Amino acid sequence: MDFRKNIVAVLGLALSVLAAGCATPTVVDTRKVGDESLSCGAIKDEIAEAERFEKEARKERTVTGTNVAAAIFFWPALLGTYANTEEAINAARDRRQNMMDLAKKKGCRGVI
Repeated sequence: MDFRKNIVAVLGLALSVLAAGCATPTVVDTRKVGDESLSCGAIKDEIAEAERFEKEARKERTVTGTNVAAAIFFWPALLGTYANTEEAINAARDRRQNMMDLAKKKGCRGVI
């Protein structure tokens, strides 16, 4: 009986570690209050930040030890990772495009 409890405890701990190690890239807001008042330099910074968030989200999709372990021991976590990275990538792209449109509207040079 104690052996069974130990196995359940170890499996529970392993699943918790795997779930905690799953990718959770940042999903940026595509539009923010105050975007319209950004300077051209701030718009350029926002574009760079959106590109950084997209790059980080794409990196989470690569084969990592955690992703391999998740696929072997707890495959639903891998599906969650994929869905979250897709959402983060799309949000970063939309943010970048919104900032590019704003830069064009404001006549910012050297931003796009």
